[in-house]
Amino acid sequence: MRSKPYEKIWELIFLISSLLSVLSIVVICYFIFKNGVPFIAKTGLGHFILGKEWRPTSTPSSFGILPMILGSVMVTFGSIIIGVPIGVMTAIFMAFYCPEKLYKILKPAVNLMAGIPSIIYGFFGLMVFVPIVRGWWGGTGMTVFTASVLLGIMILPTIIGLSEASLRSVPKSYYQGSIALGATQERSLLRVVVPAAKSGILSATILGIGRSIGETMAVIMIAGNQPMIPTDIKHGVRTMTANIVLEMAYATGEHREALIATGVVLFVFILLINTVFNLVKRRMAA
Repeated sequence: MRSKPYEKIWELIFLISSLLSVLSIVVICYFIFKNGVPFIAKTGLGHFILGKEWRPTSTPSSFGILPMILGSVMVTFGSIIIGVPIGVMTAIFMAFYCPEKLYKILKPAVNLMAGIPSIIYGFFGLMVFVPIVRGWWGGTGMTVFTASVLLGIMILPTIIGLSEASLRSVPKSYYQGSIALGATQERSLLRVVVPAAKSGILSATILGIGRSIGETMAVIMIAGNQPMIPTDIKHGVRTMTANIVLEMAYATGEHREALIATGVVLFVFILLINTVFNLVKRRMAA
């Protein structure tokens, strides 16, 4: 039997690890808000968020990030439309239909997708998707649609992995009972098992949105990066993350403060999305 001091030491180690995680979040929030909020207050929240022109180096300068906000929303929404249905259906196949031999190949492949660097996805999109879209619609091929498709592929491992785990956690008696009552296999899965796993699937969607809205390098390579309000999926777009990365290296003074303030908006944006989804999740569970 282990001694009490030994247990206390491990308890202290676990406590320190937890505190370090919380402290990291607090430090990040402090840095972002301390450097970004004063600029937003000085410029005006409405002017900064709803401004349609981003001209940080001109005279007079203009710091409106509405084009980047709409760009982020459009690209993220497009990736969810593409990634969530495909990811959930793939998870259903892997959990209930996939032969064991194929599963041994498919599961490591999905895990491998999660480990591929985003820059590789960006090169793939640049060499494959961009020429295809250019052939369809003309122009550069760097559009909202191109970025949405690529991000939809990038979030697949997250959607598939969590959705499959959630589906497998549903008691088998649910499925067996539905079959015993005369329902078909497809009806049992779609009407009984999937609704029972909706909480985990929703969590997978939340993480997919976080991955999509926070992606930078792949989007920079294929989205076009024009700081203009996108009115069509055929147009180029610049996201908030891309805006920060593209200009932070040479930004100084107000320009740098505006980019940090963009990070504040992005941070709050993600918090709002998570809060809304968590509220929906609680209502669904009630």
